Amino acid sequence: MNILDIAENSIRAGATLVEIRLELQGSKLTISIRDNGCGMSPELLNKVTDPFTTSRTTRKVGLGLPFYKMAAEMTGGTMQIESRLSVGTAVTATFFLSHIDCMPLGDLGATVATLMQCNPDIDFVFSLSDGAESFAADSRQFREILGGVPLSTPEVAFFIREYVSEHIKPILEKGI
Repeated sequence: MNILDIAENSIRAGATLVEIRLELQGSKLTISIRDNGCGMSPELLNKVTDPFTTSRTTRKVGLGLPFYKMAAEMTGGTMQIESRLSVGTAVTATFFLSHIDCMPLGDLGATVATLMQCNPDIDFVFSLSDGAESFAADSRQFREILGGVPLSTPEVAFFIREYVSEHIKPILEKGI
């Protein structure tokens, strides 16, 4: 859910490209979500992990980044945010998978498929690497192969979910 939430932040920031990278190094998992959206001012960047800081007008709290930071820190990890106005934002969190407080990754295939299906005009690149093996799924390649069949088509979303899940399973099973 955290990955989905941060990617949705990127979409609201006007990103046309969102990159989601997972890197396994032993029991350490680094998740980086980078976009080319509008970015944040230095002032906003300094307080964006405060739950009472949000750009939303529908409510006065923003819990996504504070919860994500807390989840990383609960495992002994960290979270950093880099952002530049008119350039984009990168959120990088490190988790120690062997820590008792580390939450499960959830269904990454469904996360990737949902992002691509619900935002068919935005480019998403998802990658997973453990140093020895890697896998990447790029919505631009899916669009090229499909030749006009929208990513929002339910059958396409199902295929993407299964494709991602099938290819990341052996990497995750080795690392977790």
